Amino acid sequence: MKTIRFWLKNARSIALPQSVMPAVLAVCMAARWEGFSVFTGLLAVVGVIAGHLGINLLDDYFDYKVKKTDYRMQMEHKGMRARISKCTYLTSGEATMKQLWIACCIFSAIALVIGGVVFLFRGPFILVMALMTGLLGFFYSGPPFRLSYRGLGEILIGLMFGPMLMTGVFYAACGVFDPSVLFVSIPVGLLVTNIVYSHAIMDYEPDKAVGKMTLAGLIKNRTWMLVFLALILLLSFGLIVSGVVSKYLSPYYLASFLTLPLAINLFYLMIQFVRHPERTFSPRFWMGPMNNWEKIQAVGIDWFMIRWLSARNLLAFFCILLMIVSIFEL
Repeated sequence: MKTIRFWLKNARSIALPQSVMPAVLAVCMAARWEGFSVFTGLLAVVGVIAGHLGINLLDDYFDYKVKKTDYRMQMEHKGMRARISKCTYLTSGEATMKQLWIACCIFSAIALVIGGVVFLFRGPFILVMALMTGLLGFFYSGPPFRLSYRGLGEILIGLMFGPMLMTGVFYAACGVFDPSVLFVSIPVGLLVTNIVYSHAIMDYEPDKAVGKMTLAGLIKNRTWMLVFLALILLLSFGLIVSGVVSKYLSPYYLASFLTLPLAINLFYLMIQFVRHPERTFSPRFWMGPMNNWEKIQAVGIDWFMIRWLSARNLLAFFCILLMIVSIFEL
């Protein structure tokens, strides 16, 4: 049990809401269809969890091979603001690269086995989606493509955790495809992109120093980074409106606009990061859960975590509201 907890922490289980929330939302949306199965739906959610954890560990594995992640600590010592908490289990010697690779394989194998079981119930579409997602997850930071080093990582994650994930889980749960899923999954994917893109803006300097090209690195200009962030947030809500106007979604889906204040607050925090990085902020209850804040402050990453957790909570509340709407429509 201790070993399982160790690897769940290393796999950044704190980030699971960005995959679990879209997956559960897809199951809720599928519940009104005649062929709905709780078993295959929940099985798909478990597969998504295993796949997400495996992808996170693969990212650590390939990042560490490219350049050992203690470079962030070195940057901190030179006065550069850098988030220094990644891969501490490797830099501290708690785990070896071989053990990390084995953990990657175990999580990935669980995801593929679950995909195979769902395939038996729902047919080849599920297997194709599982294999495509697995390959994209591997090449996110793995050779030869290393997509996250070419400025494509944020877009890829939005695609994987939005349209691909929700379409796959929806189909696993009910065995059909409906266009309404796209009008929800694309905004969800954009909000997942928002999490990693906000992250990339904050890590712009250390990523540039190590030669890792993110979407923020492609844009370069900090003002245009913020403009692109605003576009992501606006499209997330705008596509819900277009789904309602085109009658693929019921007007109840406009309940997602209750999360608009969270989006505005996140954008404000990102403006402050770019314009006045020395300013500090404390969590407010309406921002959502931000646990262990004293510990976060003690290690000096509160400037990063208040923005990252705000982006994560925005996605979570957005999905929860749409889950409630989906259940209400049953």
